[in-house]
Amino acid sequence: MTDRRAYPSDLSDARWELIEPVLAAWRYERHGRALGFGRPAELDLREIMNAILYVDRTGVQWRYLPHDFPHWNSVYGYFAKWQKDGIFAQLNGLLRELVREHEGRGAEPSACVIDAQSVKTSTSVPAASQGTDNAKKIVGRKRSIVTDTLGLLLAVLVTAASVQDSNAGTRLLDQVATDTPTIRKTWVDGGYRKHFVEHAATLGIDMEISARTPGTKGFTPIPKRWVV
Repeated sequence: MTDRRAYPSDLSDARWELIEPVLAAWRYERHGRALGFGRPAELDLREIMNAILYVDRTGVQWRYLPHDFPHWNSVYGYFAKWQKDGIFAQLNGLLRELVREHEGRGAEPSACVIDAQSVKTSTSVPAASQGTDNAKKIVGRKRSIVTDTLGLLLAVLVTAASVQDSNAGTRLLDQVATDTPTIRKTWVDGGYRKHFVEHAATLGIDMEISARTPGTKGFTPIPKRWVV
């Protein structure tokens, strides 16, 4: 660990111990494929992750990373490689399993919740990646997510806001069925259409549409008959 002053976003020793084996294995595999040629790895993986967490927490651009972190170009390079190689998804799965087991659940969930939200985007976002959600009168993007019943992330998909919930949900459900084959039940709201329910059935997943009570406003948790 570096001698620099710590930032609030830095990993604690306990959190680093959880994810270090995954990152160390990734580095070892990449060096193995390179047959040992090239310069030895010099950058501290913990500092790389701390820098990524700093960007995530503060929202600064990569070029504005404080100088006591590794050079921003190196940090972004690691970020891009970890994203491409599925390292963040692997870490998310590992941490989700640990949380579920701590809560007395099975490591893999058997039920999930799917939902979507349209959000406005800034003027710097390319127009080709945006769309209009006519129902909510929002021009921007839509983020569709799948969580287990503890609210832990299983999958996420970002699209133009014009993409219909059922279309985005179909892609997400296919991904979940592949990555988490233990899923047998899912809840959605009334924005998802009949063909989505039918598609879930072909995957062996029972889908239930949870309707909002007429007249309610704002966020209101909807009771579920079984929680797993």
